[in-house]
Amino acid sequence: MTTSGIAGSDVTDAGITGTGTTEVAETADRQPGIGSQIDWSLAASTAKRLARPGPKTTAYTYEAARTELADAATRAEAPVREVTGLADGLRVPTTRVLDRAGWIDAASRSMRSMLGSDESIDAGSPGLGARFGGLQAGGLLAFLSTAILGQYDPFTPDPETGEPGVLMVVTPNIINVERQLKVIPSDFRLWVCLHEVTHRVQFSANPWLRDYMQDNVAVLTSDAGESTTEIVTRMTKALKGSDGPREKGVIGAMQLLQSPEQHAAFQRMMVLGTLLEGHADHVMDAVGPAHVPSVASIRAAFDKRRTAPQNPVQRLIRALIGMDAKLAQYIRGKAFVDAVVEAVGMERFNVVWTSPDTMPLPSEIDDPQAWIQRVL
Repeated sequence: MTTSGIAGSDVTDAGITGTGTTEVAETADRQPGIGSQIDWSLAASTAKRLARPGPKTTAYTYEAARTELADAATRAEAPVREVTGLADGLRVPTTRVLDRAGWIDAASRSMRSMLGSDESIDAGSPGLGARFGGLQAGGLLAFLSTAILGQYDPFTPDPETGEPGVLMVVTPNIINVERQLKVIPSDFRLWVCLHEVTHRVQFSANPWLRDYMQDNVAVLTSDAGESTTEIVTRMTKALKGSDGPREKGVIGAMQLLQSPEQHAAFQRMMVLGTLLEGHADHVMDAVGPAHVPSVASIRAAFDKRRTAPQNPVQRLIRALIGMDAKLAQYIRGKAFVDAVVEAVGMERFNVVWTSPDTMPLPSEIDDPQAWIQRVL
């Protein structure tokens, strides 16, 4: 749901320190972004052609849902700020309430910005490689356009202020899920907005997170400049288990292809994503009882849906785009935040947002007490 949205092996601890952040920025400056190899205009148009239509509904019902979602996003801001203690005093920006095509346009612009694309690639005549990349990206965007309920995009400028950061909710997807779960629509809509507004508050209160994320993405998507021999040697060591433990599934496969610098950036991004999603899940439930009367039944139904068996095609797609890893982020991240807040309170937990130095280490996500002892 940030580019967070409600849809690594050996690395030294220094990879998450302030020194590591400087190295990330310097590496990112040296390397071209993968975004420049994708025709984003083609990606957006392809996605809109492939995306399935939303659920059947009357124009009146759809417009009522749009209005309620816009209001819910505004109402969610105050309780989120109260529970988190973050972003107090900042203006409440307008939320974009979109259909699937609108989300595709917004997401393609965000990905272009995040991946360091040169916009001139769309202005001229993109080459065959860029067009092929655009078709691939379009297929991914089409699939995600039916799954994303909401998203905070820290990279796209707010149309009202020009400052980076836009919150989006996708009306047809929310209507579809609330029908599947058979929950109270008004409660579910506010519950979703609580999660997304938490992401907005995380980035508004801690502007360094945006550059930290973008710098790490730049390293991940850059050309590592390794020889074939170096890559094969690393893959052989990893497969033999002599190069430390690997994640399972597609995440583990990605690790095999990453240079040490890319893997360190990958670890930092996984930890950041786990923290952001876990914190948002914690907040939406902490706020929930006072503002969402049916929060317990919504959480139970939503968690059941997250873990429900999928057909083989859906399982393959989920694996390829890392959705199972995303689910693990919610679960592990929420357990970490729950434990720390219970032990020391939200005010002391918020030290985590101070700098890269105070972020959890990969080993601390499953050992909150270790983070407390190291940082507090």
